[in-house]
Amino acid sequence: MPEVDPQPVKHSNFTPSCSTNDLLHELNQRGLIAQQSDAVALGEHLNQEPRVIYCGFDPTAGSLHIGHLVPLLMLRRFKEAGHSVVALLGGATGMIGDPSFKASERSLNEAATVNGWVSDLQRQVGNLLDAKSNRQQVHLLNNADWMSKLDLFTFLRDIGKHFSVNAMIAKDSVKQRLARPDQGLSFTEFAYSLLQSYDFAVLNKEHACTVQIGGNDQWGNITSGIDLTRRLNRQQVFGLTLPLITKADGTKFGKTETGTIWLDAAKTSPYAFYQFWLNTADTDVYRFLRYYSLRSVAEIEDIEHQDSNRAAKPIAQRLLASELTERVHGKAELMAAERISQALFCGDFSQLSLSEFAQLEQDGIPLTRIQDFESPMLSRLLVETGLASSLRQARELIANGAIAVNGAQISSDTHELPRLQQHYVILRRGKKHFHLLKFGNQR
Repeated sequence: MPEVDPQPVKHSNFTPSCSTNDLLHELNQRGLIAQQSDAVALGEHLNQEPRVIYCGFDPTAGSLHIGHLVPLLMLRRFKEAGHSVVALLGGATGMIGDPSFKASERSLNEAATVNGWVSDLQRQVGNLLDAKSNRQQVHLLNNADWMSKLDLFTFLRDIGKHFSVNAMIAKDSVKQRLARPDQGLSFTEFAYSLLQSYDFAVLNKEHACTVQIGGNDQWGNITSGIDLTRRLNRQQVFGLTLPLITKADGTKFGKTETGTIWLDAAKTSPYAFYQFWLNTADTDVYRFLRYYSLRSVAEIEDIEHQDSNRAAKPIAQRLLASELTERVHGKAELMAAERISQALFCGDFSQLSLSEFAQLEQDGIPLTRIQDFESPMLSRLLVETGLASSLRQARELIANGAIAVNGAQISSDTHELPRLQQHYVILRRGKKHFHLLKFGNQR
């Protein structure tokens, strides 16, 4: 297993701009606290001195997705309040997978695959938390470093004896799976809670970690870790969970028709990432600003007030998209996403670079590949791309001026289509229906 930051966590100088009780108050204002253990004691605990707060991320793919952004940004909020934070990569627990509220058992992955994902996530999380320039406050650890030293008998005797099967079965996440006779719950998954609990105990003993945060589906695992740490280390520790992010209509947030929105540019292009946030519904955008933006609550309230009095389109979506795209992908990719968006809006593609066309090709707009030796008529291309249902309709659309090629309106059928960056042609029907053609034999 790859070893990550094995040194004990060191505390930074505790000079927050506001008291930590103010931070917890702000988190409540943002709607970012679902549950917490002993809220009054937690506030006092955080006020006394800089603490170590951790959140775990199991490697189930080579990238995190936008569902992980809220806990990552929560770590950042604690860091900026003067605390140290630990992002724990689950090189060991990722070999099993958390069963909490999952409808069926996860597929087990090979060790080499999980190790590769750990390395990928290490880089990704490190960049998002700015670990290189904040080595005293940001620490990346891997639970395989201590889990790999456990043998079965030690695990059963020293850890397992502290867990009541009755209490474990009573947890909602377990009961839900036990109620599905077609699935059930394997012993492997049943034991996951013990492993996560042991993580907390180890981090408390070796790194003085006293607070764990996670999604609200982790509450059962977190409270088990609090109890195990008390039993093993005689230490009081705390837990705090974040709400499940949903849209105003109650549907799950973070999925699109094309699938998951990843934080890795190779899986979701910066342009597609930007567009995802830009298309946030008005009923959701101010709540999402509170969740995802590092702007103050007062500033977000001011944005909402200004938008409510604005005759033109609200600016909240653009602010949200710009902030998150820059945070995840950097300033250069934000500017590229904005250039692509502007080009599609105004129809001038002459300034787009080859890499920006590659983003459109990846997941920006629908794509059709054309072999170089082919030279089809425009009408045929409209049918092949789905912009027209038949050749007759295609010719009518062309004759009526409803078709544009590379932003220029076309009035006659032709096979001579000018190419952008030597390979690309952009077709448009009406104002909003785009299709990208790529000519050539290469992929």
